[in-house]
Amino acid sequence: MSFLTALRSAKSLHDVAHLLGYKPKSLSYVIYKNPKKYSTFDIPKKSGGFRTISAPYPELKLLQRRLSDGLQSCLEELDATKQIKRPLSHGFRRGASIVSNASTHRGRRFVFNVDIEDFFGSINFGRVFRFFTKNTDFGLPDETAKVIAAIACHEGKLPQGSPCSPVISNLIGQILDVRLVRLARKHGCSFSRYADDLTFSTSKKEFPSAIAETGGGHTWSAGTTLTKIITSSGFRLNPKKTRMQYRDSRQEVTGLVVNRRINTPKEYRRLARAMTHKLATTGHFDVISLVPDASGKLVLKKVEGHISHLQGMFGFIDWIDLGYKKATGKSVRIQTSIDKTYRRFLIHRDFWASPKPFILCEGKTDSVYLRGAIRRLAKSHPNLIAIDPTGKPDYKVRFFNYSDTAQRILNCSGGKDLKNFITDYLKQSKKILPPPNQQPLIVLLDNDTGGKEFYSLISQYKGKATVDGMESFYCLPANVYIIFTPIAAPGESTKIEDFFEPALLATKVEGKTFNPANEGLDTSTEYSKTVFALKVVRPNIEKINFSNFEPILDRIDAVIAAHAKKYLLP
Repeated sequence: MSFLTALRSAKSLHDVAHLLGYKPKSLSYVIYKNPKKYSTFDIPKKSGGFRTISAPYPELKLLQRRLSDGLQSCLEELDATKQIKRPLSHGFRRGASIVSNASTHRGRRFVFNVDIEDFFGSINFGRVFRFFTKNTDFGLPDETAKVIAAIACHEGKLPQGSPCSPVISNLIGQILDVRLVRLARKHGCSFSRYADDLTFSTSKKEFPSAIAETGGGHTWSAGTTLTKIITSSGFRLNPKKTRMQYRDSRQEVTGLVVNRRINTPKEYRRLARAMTHKLATTGHFDVISLVPDASGKLVLKKVEGHISHLQGMFGFIDWIDLGYKKATGKSVRIQTSIDKTYRRFLIHRDFWASPKPFILCEGKTDSVYLRGAIRRLAKSHPNLIAIDPTGKPDYKVRFFNYSDTAQRILNCSGGKDLKNFITDYLKQSKKILPPPNQQPLIVLLDNDTGGKEFYSLISQYKGKATVDGMESFYCLPANVYIIFTPIAAPGESTKIEDFFEPALLATKVEGKTFNPANEGLDTSTEYSKTVFALKVVRPNIEKINFSNFEPILDRIDAVIAAHAKKYLLP
């Protein structure tokens, strides 16, 4: 039974409680009797003034989150029933975002923005109650609607800070959306809404006066018809946030540039570059953040940034940029200037200034094997891992996360790509000072054809005529150490899978046998290294005999000890 069907059949607080996973007494206490419901505080706006946030306490927040998730499901079901593929409202909806909102207005002659004042606060208790009782999609009994309104409202209205406010405002705002899209289509415009932000755009020679009127020059205000529709729908406009944007200047919708392509503002990208440069050259960077002053009031202040702040910025930029590449059919591997800055940031975070010794393998499967070996051989390798009394492992080394983004930006997975990456890393490291207590970057390679690509690189830096791959490790400049899987004699080859027992390598999965070469794979009879790692090794770590991995872990231990001795690390 869908949430919408169950909600329609709810007749009382008792029914709503069970629908949300609560006992009736518990639900009644949270919404009616609990004295601690909200923490209210003001935060400064970048444009000036303050925004009041009413943050629910954990008990109420959990309840509101459950109601919000259920109502989001209702929205999706209603859209599917009505065959709505592209909603008019893009804020706080699954499958919609600032990107989908902005893309509606890309490449237009005019882009007009207006803002609804006190959007959540305009929706009071009575309005929530009436919507759920009168709206034909819900038609709930009075008692059920009262319970929902009681869960969602604070001081008689939707608070800014509640998980419920966005989805309920979208439901109630649907009638406004329908009226405004009719107005837009009548006058040859496109329309979209993101929360309280309304956008109209067109490529007509003149912008329709029913939507926006000019007072001369570049002064614009909402048209009479638009104003009447918004007022009659129970909202009011904020005239201070009304603006017209022209094709020959920068046009922004929900913070994204829409002139030709959807993009982040250049100032945002420049800031990310500047912060990355500061981080890479000094080890620190600053951000503007909300911090409490002496009286406890939140104010905007410059403080030292955290690595997660830059990660969030680059994640956002990359999300927008990757979406553009995919939409236009461009190769996602093409490196833009901001991709190169992102690459510099990831190198600093993961390889140059890692808080722990960092292990880079040739692929994600090798990391799975190595984690398992370290965990099972913990007693003999306390420098690599600690196991707490509950059995939870605390790895004292870090492994490269082979996410799609990291591999695409860094291009450092296996063979020649990995060699080129390390070569470039060694060159770049000459230009910047190492951070205090810099940890080793340990590159673990199969001693086979791919791994032997590194022999020449080692020879170049070590001044050796020949490299045979027999040494425990090879120390290169900066913090780079190369470890090969052990071989018995020069000229032999090994790969990390060779250190599993033959019986494990012979494991069949769905009747197929393991092909560790990963080349010329006959998928009808063979399975890959990824399947071996995820379906054979990972689920059976506690049963597998990893004793043959001892020499590899010994080499990692030796690198960490040698690096600590060389740089006098604690």
